Amino acid sequence: MPGSAPIACLGPWPKDVGIIAMELYFPSQYVDQAELEQFDGVAAGKYTIGLGQARMGFCSDREDINSLCLTVVQRLMERNGLSYDSIGRLEVGTETIIDKSKSVKTVLMQLFEDSGNTDVEGIDTTNACYGGTAALFNAVNWVESSSWDGRYALVVAGDIAVYATGSARPTGGAGAVAMLVGPNAPLAFERGLRGTHMQHAYDFYKPDMVSEYPVVDGKLSIECYLSALDHCYSVYRNKIHAQWQREGSDKHFSLEDFGFLVFHSPYCKLVQKSLARLMLNDFLNHPSPNTETGHFAGLDAFRDVKPEETYFDRDVEKAFMKASAELFKRKTKPSLLISNQNGNMYTPSVYGCLASVIAEHTPSQLAGQRVGVFSYGSGFAATLYSLRITQDHTPGSGLDKLVSSLSDLRVRLNSRTKVSPAVFSESMKLREETHHLASYIPQSSVEDLFLGTWYLTRVDDKHRREYARRALDDDLPAEPERVRSSTAAEHIPSPAKKMPRIPAATAGPGAASSN
Repeated sequence: MPGSAPIACLGPWPKDVGIIAMELYFPSQYVDQAELEQFDGVAAGKYTIGLGQARMGFCSDREDINSLCLTVVQRLMERNGLSYDSIGRLEVGTETIIDKSKSVKTVLMQLFEDSGNTDVEGIDTTNACYGGTAALFNAVNWVESSSWDGRYALVVAGDIAVYATGSARPTGGAGAVAMLVGPNAPLAFERGLRGTHMQHAYDFYKPDMVSEYPVVDGKLSIECYLSALDHCYSVYRNKIHAQWQREGSDKHFSLEDFGFLVFHSPYCKLVQKSLARLMLNDFLNHPSPNTETGHFAGLDAFRDVKPEETYFDRDVEKAFMKASAELFKRKTKPSLLISNQNGNMYTPSVYGCLASVIAEHTPSQLAGQRVGVFSYGSGFAATLYSLRITQDHTPGSGLDKLVSSLSDLRVRLNSRTKVSPAVFSESMKLREETHHLASYIPQSSVEDLFLGTWYLTRVDDKHRREYARRALDDDLPAEPERVRSSTAAEHIPSPAKKMPRIPAATAGPGAASSN
């Protein structure tokens, strides 16, 4: 793998630190949004056109945040032939909290036991949908720091997004993304190019410790999202201008300088509005925009608008969505495959969009492109940063391998099982009544899960959770349960030893908020 580097060869700045490999997991069942419109008794198109959503993945009571993350981590390690002792940092970003003390990361350490590797830094990071990005930044910073020991970092973003019955429910979803971080990466972070905005607001939050459901102020949440986008873009633009000036260039930065733009996606329509919002920013910040021809043609009436007064201005929104339509189709629409088909995954959402861009293009189409990434989490925290894709797209290159590993996303999406809205509603009711219980045995069938999926087997009387993995082949028995009812001393691993490379696994078959 391209991230390996002997410690003696490490310089003060490892080269091209970024994402080397990615893996994505989503549930094996979904509900059709058009059918959900009928079931909920709302106007046709409210979810499918108004929100831009086609399908919504969801978890049964067999899956929780721990099982999602176990699945995506093991799948990434298997498909890339990685040994667990090659990981020196593991950090999880999530807002799906099932224990107020014990981290998801410590649950994932079960996967490391056979390798004997317990020297793994990192822990869970939480702030709504921003936790995955914070975890990713921490991993990159570790690799670029004096603390780095030459091993990979592994970042996991996972969540189960569920809402109470009502207008926000169709903006749910679930999933997890794992990202391998190191130097010489095909998706390298552009150093110094991050625009961050953080501010206090109660737009979306979860104060009820026994409920999975959030409290949402939908209108405020959208305002916070768009305001954060404005601020982050302004800071990013100033930083790249400063870089260019140091290099002797007086070029003016615009959306055209991004090859692709991906956004945190609570629902697809907000992403389309967000790209239009950035075009509004370009228009207002351009010293002399051409309103006769080009992208800004016919927009002279909006030259003096104030951004903070336009969050819900339909005239501005309509004009700039029309003006940015071609840019959206070219630079952002390909990123919405997972969002449209699976829904909002919270922390993994923006990385599902990044994975979609990679899956929907060839290595040669991606090579050399700058990818803008906007991450937002309610409360609120946001960053716009950029990745530079390597120029090397030759067969067997890091980029070629990354594209190949994600090329089955459509096949996997199409292999899921559609369930009726009535069954979906009953599943949500079951989660609501049981997700916090002790002495609980899940009721849903394991056979409904994808092969190779970790699942919850039981919760004991002390709320300790036990898991097993569905075999990669139906002819094989499930892997043994991971039981944590005994003392820690019984599970102290032997001293670290090299783990053999694992052969790659076969691929498995409204009142909306901005979180």
